[in-house]
Amino acid sequence: MHYDVILIGGGVVGCAVARELARYDLSVALLEKTADVCNGQSKANTAIVHGGYDAAPGSNKAKFNVRGNAMFERVAKELSVPFSRNGSLVVAFEEGGLPALMELKRRGEANGVKGLAILGREALIAREPNLNPEACAALDVPTGGIVCPYELTVAYAENAAQNGVAFFRETPVTAVSRSADGCWWVETRRGAFMARAVVNCAGVHSAEFNNMVSEEKHCITARRGEYYIVDKNYRDAFRSTIFQLPTAMGKGVLIAPTVDGTILIGPTADDIPDKDDTRTTAAGLARVLERAKRSWPTLPERAFITTYAGVRAHAETDDFILGEPADAPLFFNALGVESPGLSAAPALGEFLAQAVAERLGAKPNPAFIPIRPGIPKFRDMTDAQREAAIARDPDYAKIVCRCELVTEAEIRAAIRRPVGARTVDGVKRRTRAGMGRCQAGFCLPRTLELLAEELAVPELSITKCGGESRYLKSDLFGGKAEG
Repeated sequence: MHYDVILIGGGVVGCAVARELARYDLSVALLEKTADVCNGQSKANTAIVHGGYDAAPGSNKAKFNVRGNAMFERVAKELSVPFSRNGSLVVAFEEGGLPALMELKRRGEANGVKGLAILGREALIAREPNLNPEACAALDVPTGGIVCPYELTVAYAENAAQNGVAFFRETPVTAVSRSADGCWWVETRRGAFMARAVVNCAGVHSAEFNNMVSEEKHCITARRGEYYIVDKNYRDAFRSTIFQLPTAMGKGVLIAPTVDGTILIGPTADDIPDKDDTRTTAAGLARVLERAKRSWPTLPERAFITTYAGVRAHAETDDFILGEPADAPLFFNALGVESPGLSAAPALGEFLAQAVAERLGAKPNPAFIPIRPGIPKFRDMTDAQREAAIARDPDYAKIVCRCELVTEAEIRAAIRRPVGARTVDGVKRRTRAGMGRCQAGFCLPRTLELLAEELAVPELSITKCGGESRYLKSDLFGGKAEG
C-alpha cells in the first residue's frame, strides 16, 4: 500500500498530526499497534492544559506548550471536546518557596505566558478554601486549563478520518527503511506500506524507529506515573488545578479537577525498564496519598473510585525532539513528548503537518472540513432535549451506564463512527460508560452485547483493550472463543 505520508502511533500527537495533514492534498495513513487510538500514554495522564511557565525559555517544550495552550479554545470548539480554562496554582507551603515562585513567574513571562501573578496566603485560601491553611503563597496561572485527553484524541482521529486519513489499527510496525529511490518502507505484521514521508509519533517506542533509520541515536526512558480518581461527590472541592513546587523529576503530586467532574490526584514519577508496564503499585499509590495530603489535608480516602498509571516518554535531552534527522530526509520525529505534550499537541500537529507539507510541496485541500460533531450526551441534556433525542432515536431512552447516564444510543454511535470503538475500553473512552462509581459493575454485560451486535462478532471475542484481554471464557459456555 502506497501513501504520501505514513504516521506511526495513534496517540494525541499522532492523531493531531493526522488531522492537520488532512488540510493538504495528501494521501495519509496512520498505523497504530493496538486495537484503538489513545491506548498508550495519551489515555493515562493528568488531563491538564499547562500554562507554559515551567519549561526552559527557548526550549521546544516552552514554545509548543504556549502555542498549543492558545489554540485550545478553537480546537475544542471545532472538535466538540469539553475544555475549561480553570486556572492553575503553584503552591508554596513555606516562606522559603517564594523565590522559587518568583523564578517560575519570570520564566513564564520569558516564555510569553500572560497574566501570571503571585498570591499571598489570604487571597489563596479565599480562592481555594479546602487548600492546606499552611500554604503561604502561590503562582497564579490563569491560562491553565483542563481537557479530556482521550476524548480529544478520538475527536482528532475522527475528524482526520472524515477528511480522508486511513487508520490501520492492530498494525504494529516492525521495521522502517529507505529504498534507493528515496521511498520509505514501513514493515508491519499486516504487510508493507510505502510512503514519501514518515512521521514518528510512537511515544515511549519512538526512539526505536528513529534509531532504525538514523545515526543520530536517541534514548527514551519510560517514566511511570500513578494516580487516584476521586468521586464526583467532591467535584466542587477545588476550582483550580493545584500544583506543588516542581522538582527535577516532575511537577509533583497535584490535585486536578476534570471536565467530567471527578478529581485526579497524582502522579508519581518512577523510571521503569518495561516501557509498557502500566501497573499501579501499593508503594506508588501510598506516596501519592502521602504527598497529596500536603495540599488537601482532608482528602476523603473513602471517595476513591479507581486508580491508574500511565507511562511517559522522557528523552535524554529533557525536551521534545522534533523534525528530520540530518541523515534521514522526510522522516519526521516527535520524540520525548512527555508533559506538557497534551498541552502542546495542537501546536505539534500544526508544526509537523506544515513541515511535511512544505517538504512534499503539497497544496491545500479545499474540501477539508474542520468541524467534528460530537455524540450528544444524555447526561448533559435538559429534559426537553432528552425528550427530543428519544423522539429521534428511541435508544436514547435505554440507560446502559447508570453512574454516568450513558444510553444505548451513545454506545451504538461510538461504535459506528469513523475510527469507532472495537473494545470495551474504546466504548468507555468515547462515552464514559463504565467510568463511574461502580466501575462497570452494572453496565459491562450490556456493553459487551452491544459491541458484539454492532461488530457482528461473538460476545466471546469481545475484549477489554484488544489482544487476549477477553472478558468471557469459552469453557464457561461450552463453546470456543474466536479471535
